[in-house]
Amino acid sequence: MSLRQRLTTYLEDIDSPIGRTTNLIIASLVALSSIIFVIQTYPVPPLVRQGLNWLDMSILAIFTIEYLLRLWCASSRWQYFFSLYGLIDLLAILPSFLVAIDITFLRFLRIFRWFRILRLVRFLEGRILFNRLSSEDSVALVRVLFTLFAIIFIFSGLIYQTEHNHNPEIFRTFFDAFYFSVVTMTTVGFGDVTPISDTGRSLTVVMILTGVTLIPWQLSTLVKELVKATTSQMLTCSQCGHALHDADAKFCKRCGTALPLPEPTDPEAP
Repeated sequence: MSLRQRLTTYLEDIDSPIGRTTNLIIASLVALSSIIFVIQTYPVPPLVRQGLNWLDMSILAIFTIEYLLRLWCASSRWQYFFSLYGLIDLLAILPSFLVAIDITFLRFLRIFRWFRILRLVRFLEGRILFNRLSSEDSVALVRVLFTLFAIIFIFSGLIYQTEHNHNPEIFRTFFDAFYFSVVTMTTVGFGDVTPISDTGRSLTVVMILTGVTLIPWQLSTLVKELVKATTSQMLTCSQCGHALHDADAKFCKRCGTALPLPEPTDPEAP
């Protein structure tokens, strides 16, 4: 294989050991980068903060190299550039470079650093995170929980960096913003933590609308998957190993191989 084909295999083929390891490392770096952002909202010693900054810059460099490699390996670079994953990858690295220019009107772009958590969406579409789960309802549960967590996490980061400078006594740390996001998106609205800036209030409106529409939709999706799982039968495909199929299924839903006939149950059996 050529170098381009080999790199494409490493970045996209999660069935190969090297590709799976590469993508798991990238997913771990995304999670580590998000943890660093959270820690930096707390009062930490200057030496620790400096170490976190260097670690974050190193992760940023890896993300930049990965983005350029994906762009170079893509069959259609413009299609990748404007794709969902391409835009998420670009949004994860671009604000840090623009903020480094140190132009005042570009500093607001640092709030978009919180969108790095969305890079994990790439792995929800494949089997890299789900190949150890036994049923589709477990996969649906993981997807629902991750979607809710990602949305709350992003809104928490946005509201923190929007309100911290205007209202530092209320939005002191990331946890204060996280608490406000959960209370707001669930429409509980205790009112003990409130934004005072126009941008913060606008984000609050968006959070309420998101909570009203997203949470019921995700829960209904989960209920549908659970109902579907209860009406399914365990028939293991001899070709691909998929085990969960509809009750009237005669062929595998994944590869199309004919399924073995279920053993008839004896109603007189003890």
